This record gives sequence, C-alpha cells and structure tokens, in this order.
Amino acid sequence: MKNLGNMLKQAQQMQSRMAEMQAKLESTEVQGQAGAGMVKVRLTGKGDLRGISIDPSLMTAEDREVLEDLIVAAHADAKQKVEATMAEAMSQATAGMSLPPGLKLPF
Repeated sequence: MKNLGNMLKQAQQMQSRMAEMQAKLESTEVQGQAGAGMVKVRLTGKGDLRGISIDPSLMTAEDREVLEDLIVAAHADAKQKVEATMAEAMSQATAGMSLPPGLKLPF
C-alpha cells in the first residue's frame, strides 16, 4: 500500500505541474519564418495562429504563389518550434516520475 500512496502522490504532483505547463503554453508565443524572414507567423504554445507578417515587396500579383508557399513554410517552422517547446515542457512536468514506456499523455 505504501507504493500506491507514493504513486498517487506523484500523480498529483504531475497533475499540478501539467496544469502549470498548460497555462504557460497558452501564454507562450513562437515565431516561424520563411523566405529569409520575409514571411513570419506567430503561434501560441497551443498552436493557435496569432499573427502573420508579410514583407510588402511580396504583395504583387506575380508573387501570389510564392507568398502562399512562404506562408505555409513559415507556419510549418512555427509549428515545429511549438512542438519542441511542448516536448521540453512535458519533460519538465514529468521530471522525477517514471512513466511506462510508450505512454503518451494527451498533449
């Protein structure tokens, strides 16, 4: 029973750290960019789009397809940074608690 009590205590600590991590991720913003910084995309730690910045030189009809591709690339860059931020936060939240191999938490 002592092991069960310790596991429950660890689970409660982890739950508290996870709640803190979620709050931190909501307020965190990352920026992805493409085209040498001509297109920038800002995402929250939860992956919500907060803003797009486009260099005015790309605002021509001829560059429409290039601009579309750069927006997609900038979003992909920002998303990769969000995932890295989440992985780091998850690592900190579960520090000291051994999780079974292959267990994926709902994030």
